[in-house]
Amino acid sequence: MRNLLEFLAKYNHWFVFLILEVVSMVLLFQYNSYQGSAWFSSANAVTGKLYEWDANVETFFSLTKVNQELTQRNAYLEQEVQKLSDSLVSVTKDSSIYHRDQFALLRNYRLIPAKVVANSVDKPGNLMTIDKGSADGIHKDMGVISGAGVVGIVYLVAEHYAIVIPVLNTKSNISCMIQNRGYFGYLRWKGGVSDLAYLEEVPRHAHFKLGDYVVTSGYSAVFPPGVRVGRILHVFNSADGLSYRVQLRLSTDFARLRDVCVIDDAAMKERLEIMRAAQDSIETNGDNNQ
Repeated sequence: MRNLLEFLAKYNHWFVFLILEVVSMVLLFQYNSYQGSAWFSSANAVTGKLYEWDANVETFFSLTKVNQELTQRNAYLEQEVQKLSDSLVSVTKDSSIYHRDQFALLRNYRLIPAKVVANSVDKPGNLMTIDKGSADGIHKDMGVISGAGVVGIVYLVAEHYAIVIPVLNTKSNISCMIQNRGYFGYLRWKGGVSDLAYLEEVPRHAHFKLGDYVVTSGYSAVFPPGVRVGRILHVFNSADGLSYRVQLRLSTDFARLRDVCVIDDAAMKERLEIMRAAQDSIETNGDNNQ
């Protein structure tokens, strides 16, 4: 207390100066209209700038959530466009459309938004890590998509993270079809650039043209039908000459991929479990016969 009093006594002239300055400023701006309006305008400008900075900072930190919501919404809208296109062709009685009732399954699945935290595009065995795991409802063999199209399939799951085998992996093998044509094949990546892949084993009698879209077939028990994969660029003969090898430009930009959605659908899960049970039964019976 004594030190405080000594400090105030030593610098009292400065405190008196500050008090007089404050009083003079108050009198100046309160009783002089011009100075008062100038002060009011300046204060409003400073306050407005501070509010603007605060809004910019808040917007920046909310971008992650906004991007996740947009990705999820884009994925839904992509499927809605597909369903509307299918309904339009149904009304016009175009016989090239098939299994249109399968699109009803799209109403039964939910999308779990996730963020890509690790990714590679230049290796034969590329893998992707997302920030959602078993605690978020993720399990093995779930399909992963982006707002643009197919991404890959969940391979390993931890509590809060999961590893995805993307399309850009030489072991990836996804059943696809040429949209509105009815011809099937298997999507494979052979390495090299990250925006090109191939639809293998397309029948020689298939009729299609460059620029046609390739979408998921819905027969893999992982992806619903109609999820976009890419567009046809070139057509080659297979090595044995018995089928076509179709080069695609992928819809998903894997080099810039940040936000994805994991497909959670009870019907697809049930189909996958039945397929596994059937496979196990076949292998068991085969061993017994031996």
